[in-house]
Amino acid sequence: MKPLFKPSTMNKTEQRYADQLEMQYRAGKIVAWRFNAIRFRLAEGAYYKPDFFIVKLDSFEIHETKGFFREAAKVRIKTAAELYPWFKWYAVQLKKKAWVYEEF
Repeated sequence: MKPLFKPSTMNKTEQRYADQLEMQYRAGKIVAWRFNAIRFRLAEGAYYKPDFFIVKLDSFEIHETKGFFREAAKVRIKTAAELYPWFKWYAVQLKKKAWVYEEF
């Protein structure tokens, strides 16, 4: 019998970013973070499930991590940001050992 729910696993980039978020959490810079915690409906039958949901004292943030971003990935983030403006949206990429953030 197959399980009904297969837990999500992180790739190497996501795991490195999760380690970064955990350090921020332990330092008190963020309230909480979760991996693959929420899903956004973009259109009929079209959904977007971002990598990370981050809770800060004054905001909720969505972070999508990639080694590199294809245009289709950025279109999904832009669309979600327009439909759900009460979140802060970021594309996060590791470049030369530093996290680079692009806000939408």
